[in-house]
Amino acid sequence: MRNKKIYIQILSFIAILIFFSCGSGSGKKKEKANRKNSELSRIMNSGRLKAVVDYNSTNYFVYRGKPMGFKYELLQHLADDMGLELEISVSNNLKETFDGLNKKKYDLVAKNLTVTKRRNETIQFTEPLEQTRQVLVQRKPENWQRMTREVIEDSLIRNQLDLAKKEIHVQKNTAYYRRLVNLSDEIGEEITIVEDSIYGVEQLIAMVAKGDIDFTVSDENVAKVNQTYYPNLDIKTPISFPQNIAWAVRNDAGEWLKYLNTWIRNFKETVTYAILYDKYFENIRSRTMVNSTYHSIGGGQISPFDDLIKEAADKANLDWRLLAAIIYRESRFDPYAESWAGAYGLMQIMPESADLFRINEYEEPIQNIKVGVRLLKWLDKNLKPDVPDSVQRVKFVLASYNVGLGHIKDAQRLAEKYDKNPAIWDDNVDFFLLNKSASKYYKDPVVRWGYCRGEEPYNYVNRVLTTYRDYKNIIEK
Repeated sequence: MRNKKIYIQILSFIAILIFFSCGSGSGKKKEKANRKNSELSRIMNSGRLKAVVDYNSTNYFVYRGKPMGFKYELLQHLADDMGLELEISVSNNLKETFDGLNKKKYDLVAKNLTVTKRRNETIQFTEPLEQTRQVLVQRKPENWQRMTREVIEDSLIRNQLDLAKKEIHVQKNTAYYRRLVNLSDEIGEEITIVEDSIYGVEQLIAMVAKGDIDFTVSDENVAKVNQTYYPNLDIKTPISFPQNIAWAVRNDAGEWLKYLNTWIRNFKETVTYAILYDKYFENIRSRTMVNSTYHSIGGGQISPFDDLIKEAADKANLDWRLLAAIIYRESRFDPYAESWAGAYGLMQIMPESADLFRINEYEEPIQNIKVGVRLLKWLDKNLKPDVPDSVQRVKFVLASYNVGLGHIKDAQRLAEKYDKNPAIWDDNVDFFLLNKSASKYYKDPVVRWGYCRGEEPYNYVNRVLTTYRDYKNIIEK
């Protein structure tokens, strides 16, 4: 009987061990599966980092055809460090921004987000990128240059109590609105707060400067930059204590948040970060760029040749911003640019191409663009039977413009031979063009044009389309 009891106890002990062993294994498997399906893994596997920013004179803009901005360059460094392609979207509406984040339209909100307890309920903030405070943006009196400092000061609001019964315009769904609501309670008087869903912070600042509205609220660092454009503004009245400014991710993105926090902490310690900050917030030249005709905010032009580009694109039924992106990547809008191979001008035209379309004086900008557009249309016509999808065909046309139609046809034949889709660029034809420098491919019997250093046209397609996407984000059609 005693032996039977001991036997039962041993069996029970073994069963418990098996139970916990199985449970532990299950937990490890679950943890491994969660790691595999984490937000960070999803982003890395997608090959691209999808970030949303706001379009303004410090974060993201175009100057002389080149996309620029403090947040833009930070994101470029982040994407490069992750080995990903950066895909930027623009939204000045915070509700749409957070909706897009939660629906996985964006991986990261890279805006000047004020860290608040209320927002922490729906999103996760990264490590702060900087600190600032909210300030009242108001207009100095007429002829302020001729007034004494004392007279100017007497005309401005310096005490928050004086905001009672004033009308203040702020961007909708921002921390500025919440701060004004609280301030109204604190001073015991009503402040008329007008939430604007159309304009961004900088547009509202410009409206104050022009006299369209009397007051708005901005982060102090953004207000300082804008004061250089509008010297008739005053930004010395704070309405909040210092606040942290950060980026945001979804609530379920713990591993992604941890990665970002580590990257932000490390990058902020680099010389590169210090140079970037100085470039956009301290450098006088950068601050005054917005007054240029070729700044997307100031003059709205991409280049001195916008009218010629628009006219040529319109006749060819092209998006002029795509044509501008091609020209930017070909010559940086230099009409005298010349390559070692003899390509010349805005669209880097070879003499043979000009002869093909019987166009003389192709060195002249208008003629140079005309040859380039005709070549693009000719390539599109030749590729259309094999690549019926217009979105895909743009990539084939760009690659052909860079390296020649023959090499692209070779890559299509290789794709077909190796059971890939010859009508799809990404992960199909582009692979064979990229690897056409390998003897396995350029010596293949289906190849007619031989060796090709495919990295150049491969990168060319990506760079033109990235620039085109930036232009579409910022420049009106």
